[in-house]
Amino acid sequence: MPFDAGAEALPITYVLPIRRLDTRDSDELTPYLRWLAARVEVIVVDGSPPPVFAHHHRLWAELVRHLPPEPGLRGRNGKVLGVLTGVPAAGHEDVVIADDDVRYDEHGLRAVRRLLRRADLVRPQNYFDPLPWHACWDTGRILLNRAVGADFPGTLAVRRSAFLAMGGYDPDVLFENLELIRTVRAHGGTVATEAGLYVRRLPPTTRHFCSQRTRQAYDELARPVRLLAALLVLPGVVAAVAARRPALLATGAAAVVALAEAGRRRAGGRAVFPAATAWTAPLWLLERGVCSWLAVSQAVCLGGVRYAGGRLRRAANSTRALRRRLAPPQPAARWRPAESAEAAASRPSPPVVRT
Repeated sequence: MPFDAGAEALPITYVLPIRRLDTRDSDELTPYLRWLAARVEVIVVDGSPPPVFAHHHRLWAELVRHLPPEPGLRGRNGKVLGVLTGVPAAGHEDVVIADDDVRYDEHGLRAVRRLLRRADLVRPQNYFDPLPWHACWDTGRILLNRAVGADFPGTLAVRRSAFLAMGGYDPDVLFENLELIRTVRAHGGTVATEAGLYVRRLPPTTRHFCSQRTRQAYDELARPVRLLAALLVLPGVVAAVAARRPALLATGAAAVVALAEAGRRRAGGRAVFPAATAWTAPLWLLERGVCSWLAVSQAVCLGGVRYAGGRLRRAANSTRALRRRLAPPQPAARWRPAESAEAAASRPSPPVVRT
């Protein structure tokens, strides 16, 4: 059976959209899927090429529901197409959507289910484990995001009824998690952002990490204020160097570290974020400053950022644009011919009301 409804079973559907170009690392995911399948319903929506899909099917068909993306769906973001296939196929109201490098434990699954009793979408917090140098570097991003708002994890949980009522979300954007959050809010749904709900995430390979730098910076085109702040980093550093003001650079770096440390301490974060990670925040911010200029250049000169063999132009739709799509069309004013001067003169004047 694809789902073992044992004593510890939870009424949750776990949707895993995946697309791999080869069969490497497929065996690593299998034990996690086996663990999940003993507790929740698991749907793997696999957009891999046919030989890779067949290999995955041999590995996972007896553990989970292993499906291809719905053939009638159209869109350039394969992950979103997987979600648009998996959530309608879910057998439960509570649905966890997760990337293939996310590793829930039972506490996380139960916590998500409790939160979905009062929210339409739940936004947990990822942390990297293990922590090679590039994951430590990228944790600087996580800490700064936590300090000024919230981080964007590789997993969200959503109520199936709310997802179906809003008709899913746009499959032609790059920043798909932000798009889903904004779409839920645009439809009047509630979002629970849980900075203290920690879900483990495996770090990418060094090569994959390096390949994602400009693409992740491109996400900020959906958040113009943050994009502008990132674009100002490089000119600010250059100006300080040109003016021979090393103290200014040191002060700025210390302020960034302090901000990251505030994010590390938030909601018990010291339990999963080592102290050294706050010190990588200035390096990450400098990297983001450089990559933001590259991202803007790709948007202007190349028509978008490279993604899955093509290019995606739109990072995400604004909440205002999503709400505008929901607004009912206003009835068109009925056209009437202009009144002639003779007709206007012959029309009786309205009575004068004296008070």
